[in-house]
Amino acid sequence: MTTTEQLNLDHLAAPVRDDIQELSDRIHAYQRMQEDEDRFKHYRLTRGVYGQRQHGVHMFRTKIPFGHLTPDQLIALADMSEKYTNGRLHITTRQNIQMHYVKLNDSVKVWQDLATAGMTAREACGNTVRNITASPLAGVDPKEPFDVTPYVQASYEFFLRNPICQEMGRKIKPAFSSSEEDSAFTYFHDFGFIPRIRDGVKGFKVVIAGGLGAVSMIAPTAYEFLEANRIIPFMEASIRVFDRYGEREKRMKARMKYLLKDLGLEQFMTLVNEEMVAIEHQTFEVDESFAPSLGDIPADTFEPVEPLHPAMYAEWLKTNVSEQKQGGYRAVAIRVPLGNLEAEQARLLAGLVKDFASDDIRLSVQQGMILRYVPPSALPHLFNGLYALNLGLPGYDTTADITACPGTDTCALGVTNSTGLATILEELVRDEFPEMVTENDVRIKISGCMNGCGQHMAANIGFHGSSIRVGKKIAPAMQVVVGGGITDDGRGFVAEKVIKVPTRRIPQVIRDLFNDYKANATEGEYYNDYVVRQGKRYFYDVLKPLGDAKTITEEEFYDWGQDKEYIQEIGVGECAGVSLDVIGAILNDASNKVIAAGEALKAGHEKDAAYHAYSSMITAAKALMLAEDKKCNTHIGILRDFSEFFGDRFSEAMPFEEFVLRIKKQEPTVAFVTEYLNDARAFVSKAIRERESQLDKVVVGEYYKA
Repeated sequence: MTTTEQLNLDHLAAPVRDDIQELSDRIHAYQRMQEDEDRFKHYRLTRGVYGQRQHGVHMFRTKIPFGHLTPDQLIALADMSEKYTNGRLHITTRQNIQMHYVKLNDSVKVWQDLATAGMTAREACGNTVRNITASPLAGVDPKEPFDVTPYVQASYEFFLRNPICQEMGRKIKPAFSSSEEDSAFTYFHDFGFIPRIRDGVKGFKVVIAGGLGAVSMIAPTAYEFLEANRIIPFMEASIRVFDRYGEREKRMKARMKYLLKDLGLEQFMTLVNEEMVAIEHQTFEVDESFAPSLGDIPADTFEPVEPLHPAMYAEWLKTNVSEQKQGGYRAVAIRVPLGNLEAEQARLLAGLVKDFASDDIRLSVQQGMILRYVPPSALPHLFNGLYALNLGLPGYDTTADITACPGTDTCALGVTNSTGLATILEELVRDEFPEMVTENDVRIKISGCMNGCGQHMAANIGFHGSSIRVGKKIAPAMQVVVGGGITDDGRGFVAEKVIKVPTRRIPQVIRDLFNDYKANATEGEYYNDYVVRQGKRYFYDVLKPLGDAKTITEEEFYDWGQDKEYIQEIGVGECAGVSLDVIGAILNDASNKVIAAGEALKAGHEKDAAYHAYSSMITAAKALMLAEDKKCNTHIGILRDFSEFFGDRFSEAMPFEEFVLRIKKQEPTVAFVTEYLNDARAFVSKAIRERESQLDKVVVGEYYKA
């Protein structure tokens, strides 16, 4: 077995050492067939190691709160990509960095190098609180009432390794906007926060349970104003409710948006308020002095220099450069085509940042970067350096800046090639509609499947991968959607599905939609308002000729960037974790949770101890119910049904719902948690004895999702 000394982890903090050592040990056990494959998948996802379309390699995802990187961290990531991957960094729409083609054993080394550079992959994937995103201009935005960055960092630290969010039914995605303009797209997140000040008190407008994907929903408002020191307790209570009441068997119905739809906002908020009794801190004060280090900000004393491409520089100044609220400095946006940076390109870019900006780089949800504290005299020097790296393109976050997920390049769920199409469309915009390189009324986003990684349902014009059957053959296609996105005044729109069109015809779709908008919109009419005015049927009629599969040509059976006829190959995605199928393994999980509860109590973490104890009883009860083929697709269902099926065998724990849910009616004092943990130990021990009295039984894997 790999030892801590062999891994050379002594320079790292204890929780980080434990994470890396555990990953190494679990890989070791899995490769020696000492651990079930599905069980191992469930684990590795929460450590950022995600299955890839290509066999034998993985996508490795980092977790970078509010997209903050330093130049040295960018260099470290570039070095990792060359050592362990194909030498490319991919910026995601959630302000993360992904690396592809990582061998499983190398994932431990990537983790170690990440930790050394001050980063992590913990809870980057799986059924956890995912990366917490924020407006990339937070802290320098002239329109912000205050900097949300400290609140993002505090939320990230609070939920990292927190027992309440390690094994939920699905993922949770929070976002913080810097202003009412909602540049963080909070309206389609599980938790969205927009900063406000009321009577001199800092707080947030809070929206909850939004989402994209196959069924998109706009997040309703939970609070028009919630004091800033209450947002973390509110999130904790809401996650506890989601963990207990959320669907677990039916993966497509397991997001918070569906729970809110089933319960209604009023009932959901009632449950949240009931849960607040058990929250350790009714308020949570955030250290507002926290801010990423700016390093040595260059002085505004650079010698004049001519831009290498004067016309492009003029456009770049217009679309990629903005004035900070700190007078005299500029924020500079970098367009990164398809979000892809080669290793040497990234290292040279880091050098430019050190010369001409602060150390506070922010990744953006547009798959680009924002540099901050650039003095005006440095702008032509910075542009020339970016131009030499093919990163000086103007049109950041405009029509010409197209967002696309990796699609069939690497993703197992991909249906069509997003990246090939995005490249074609960016060329089309530049060549045929050059005026739109500086316009941002129409934004285009592409996903390789119906899931929202490319955020197509939040685009004015969006596409997601699909297919069309023509006789015995299948042609690659795109579902066209229109009318999504956000206005300057913060109104959020979810796009309308219009028609399915062969992928080779999508450039003509763009031409027809652009020309229709130019010809028929009123002066200054925002694209989404135009879509609403015309109606879905109007756009169907505009595009109907392009959707006619009877006229399909041989070329249209080839996807963009492909040199052979399209074959639909959809793998099994790992976006929401996986399942186990052995009762003994589930009971072992329950036992481990009891142990974790004891360790947390000894360390003085009463709240964590209580939740581990709660989870241990839920898990043990679930195991016994599954052993007798009883349905248990939610935690609340387990709590309510266990009494019916096992009341005679566990009379000391009846009624079971009241027995377990004492956790939500008591503050986590030492006395209460000690008693609660003792009850959990006794219950789990008895459940194990009950199982041992039965014959070994394998259950259907789908049920483990509870």
